[in-house]
Amino acid sequence: MTPARLRFVVETKLPVDASPLVPAALAGRSAAELERVPLLVGNRRVPLAELAAVTPGDADALILEAAFATLDRLGHGMAAGRLEVYGDVGAYLGQNMTGGRIELFGSAGVHAAAGMKGGVIHVSAQAGAFLGAALPGDRHGMTGGAVLVGGDAGDRVGDRMRRGLIAVAGRLGDFAASRMIGGTILGMQGCGADPGYAMRRGTLLLGARPPALLPTFADNGRHALPWLRLLARELAELAPGLHPPGERVERWTGCASVGGMGEILIAA
Repeated sequence: MTPARLRFVVETKLPVDASPLVPAALAGRSAAELERVPLLVGNRRVPLAELAAVTPGDADALILEAAFATLDRLGHGMAAGRLEVYGDVGAYLGQNMTGGRIELFGSAGVHAAAGMKGGVIHVSAQAGAFLGAALPGDRHGMTGGAVLVGGDAGDRVGDRMRRGLIAVAGRLGDFAASRMIGGTILGMQGCGADPGYAMRRGTLLLGARPPALLPTFADNGRHALPWLRLLARELAELAPGLHPPGERVERWTGCASVGGMGEILIAA
């Protein structure tokens, strides 16, 4: 079984709606059919052949090479298969994804994993702001699946997140876990200002102490939490090399401004 392969030969500064480029939609198509796949570039619809050289495949897998930072909505609605991307991409990576796996060997723009319900996204470098967060007008951020980031992530990680796992090997930006409703967020190198703002439920686990905690969080002392071993085991399967802090943590609960019962755990 051979994956389809696309190598971009033209890079544009205009936004490109790359949502048609999902494994299931392209598997089994001939080279001529792949070349005719329409992409919206700015306000103009162009065939894929104007941007990329194509190699057909018969597997539920797709490899994209020489990706660039204005490729938006890659993996949109992806339900199965594997999408492997080499280079940086733009906004909305894995939007509304329900299954399968995206491996990005580069950085992702804003709003990655928006509306994500299942599957796995692995970003080897950096992720932009609003990772796994709610889009304007949406009630919830991601509601399932796992997002793994090898570098840092931007502000508002997990804003209105309801379920799922976000694990970042680097540092989270400001307002991490803001308005969080459920799920688990891990920041191995800590985070920026005001984590847990208006947090209702869920867990924010930090490997380093943040600059300050909001006064709406209460100190619950130090604890040894055995369930962190289960998290470590899950991460070992999803992304070997990404290890959470040990079992002993400081526990803070809040946010009292919304009557929340979320928790911020800081490696002791």
